[in-house]
Amino acid sequence: MWALDDELRAQVARALQGFERRPASDAGDLKQAAVAITVVRARTGRAAFLLTHRSTRLRRHSGQWALPGGRLDEGETAVQAALRELHEELGIALPVDCVLGLLDDYVTRSGYVMTPVVVWGAGAGHPVPNPDEVASVHYVPLDHITRPENPIIVDEPGNPDPVMRLRLQNRFIHAPTAAVLYQFAEVCLCGRATRVAHLGQPRFTWR
Repeated sequence: MWALDDELRAQVARALQGFERRPASDAGDLKQAAVAITVVRARTGRAAFLLTHRSTRLRRHSGQWALPGGRLDEGETAVQAALRELHEELGIALPVDCVLGLLDDYVTRSGYVMTPVVVWGAGAGHPVPNPDEVASVHYVPLDHITRPENPIIVDEPGNPDPVMRLRLQNRFIHAPTAAVLYQFAEVCLCGRATRVAHLGQPRFTWR
């Protein structure tokens, strides 16, 4: 069980500082995006991260599980975009000094280079989801992504790459979200410099 305390913050920050992040090697004409892995206090007092269920009103990736995030606006950095999207989607405004670091870029089949931004949200208020983007928001304890049954890697017909998913209680979270969460768990919680860029995404996420 992970407690939301100064020790955990120092551990995550230290792990990210020592991690040799890999940007996308060939972004080409792909769109740039960022997601926020936001570490907060669950109602039980445990350390958790915020996971959203996307609104069915959205044109792309509607109804999927996701981290707060989206496409970079012109002139934005990944950090700026992640904090802006966190505010727009969940009403949580955090300063830049809450950002602990970045993980590897992940290239999605839907045409994005996604940069995961790890954010310390211990002082954040209760999220207020934007109904145009978020159907619901969930506090997922950190220990759920470090359980022995995770990750689950399967072969999917018609997919050239092995596909990753995570079991979180009664739901499955698929890559790309599962991939970046797994790397967060490996690097920041377990101290292992694990790479996930080679892992594929299920076909339903390609559009």
